[in-house]
Amino acid sequence: MAAKKTGSSRLPKRKGEFTYRGKTIAELQTLSIEEFAQLLPSRERRSIIRGLTEVQKKALADMRAGKEVRTHARTMIILPEMVGKTVAVYDGKKFIDVEIQPEMVAHRFGEFAPTRGKVSHGSAGVGATRSSKFVPLK
Repeated sequence: MAAKKTGSSRLPKRKGEFTYRGKTIAELQTLSIEEFAQLLPSRERRSIIRGLTEVQKKALADMRAGKEVRTHARTMIILPEMVGKTVAVYDGKKFIDVEIQPEMVAHRFGEFAPTRGKVSHGSAGVGATRSSKFVPLK
């Protein structure tokens, strides 16, 4: 059985240097947030233009200060300056460490910290159905 995947291992391996809309990570990191917003899809662009929430501002300030970031802000858009850092994102029960990679730019924290786990149902119990009386007890 395969090992449990973490949030950051779900991304495909890239060939060569990563680019976003024709710009490398180094070029993206030199842009201001407003300039970067012009490269984003409309929903993310609108979110940045309207302004970050207080929780998102605090998470960004802590990240810039080099502090360990634990946040509930699952809607925070991943900016180029966050690449290479680790963020603990709350999934409703616990904090999941997410190492930010270049491919995650312009996505949201919540995409890498799933809130619902995989359900694996067991066999039917005794008395569950008429056919369950034929299931051998172990």
